[in-house]
Amino acid sequence: MSASGLTHPHTAAPSFTRAWLTPLELGALGAIWGASFLFMRIAAPAFGPLPLVELRVALGALVLMPFLWKARASFGPGLWPKLALLGVLNSAVPFALFAWAAQRAPAGIGAITNSMSVLFTALVAFLFYGERIGARRAVALFTGFAGVVVLASGKTGGAGVAWAAAAGTTAAFLYGIGVNMVKRHLAGLPASAVAAATLSCSALLMLPFAIATWPTQPIGTRPWLAAASLGVVCTGLAFAVYYRLIQRIGPARAVTVTYSVPLFGVAWAWLLLDEPLTPTMLIAGTLILGSVALGQQQPVARKAS
Repeated sequence: MSASGLTHPHTAAPSFTRAWLTPLELGALGAIWGASFLFMRIAAPAFGPLPLVELRVALGALVLMPFLWKARASFGPGLWPKLALLGVLNSAVPFALFAWAAQRAPAGIGAITNSMSVLFTALVAFLFYGERIGARRAVALFTGFAGVVVLASGKTGGAGVAWAAAAGTTAAFLYGIGVNMVKRHLAGLPASAVAAATLSCSALLMLPFAIATWPTQPIGTRPWLAAASLGVVCTGLAFAVYYRLIQRIGPARAVTVTYSVPLFGVAWAWLLLDEPLTPTMLIAGTLILGSVALGQQQPVARKAS
């Protein structure tokens, strides 16, 4: 309300816009990141993990490059070794692990294990940076690991998925390291510019490996479209939306998108690839998503008497 008792039209509109825009963007981001596992499932068998990752990070870097160019004065020479290390830990290796898993197991396996990154962020902060983990998050971690064990023990279409689940879990752990590195070593820098820089470093570092393992057989239109969508939409545009959400609503609320990614990942694979939704996946997904939700809850503060 304004001083005259009337709502100013220019203040009401932004509040109304934020009220519907934030849930819309969170839902869209969950759907996009869930689709990334579908695209990897389509493209990885044709390209192989390393060439696919090269395309993904290079295209993502191109989309985000305007943010890096705008903030280029903040990125001195001494910062680039940290950015390169972050690119390895937060992009190149995790993307390669998920692509490798996509060659061997349904897309839903990678999507489900990806949600462990929230819990691994807390675990890395506890192990290496001395942050308290608390009883609630300790229980959440054990529950999440139980879900991974259940997932790894399952069989889909007659094939074991243990190695794919292990690869996805390792990738999620690397994401946990990467988030902590950004928080402690790159604070104050524009997040979208950091993403562009790390993806660019990843593209340069991965290029020799991608060239060495580039497939000799012709690649069809469908894998090319999947790889392009993975780089442009699921990496470049999605990172831009995610970092805008972090700025608007904060990291704690923005990270709740993690809850919907496995649901969308499994749903896309079921709808478009006819991949089965097994009881093992349902049980494991429930355990992992439940553990993530439990780990994100904040204890209720007691009122002073």
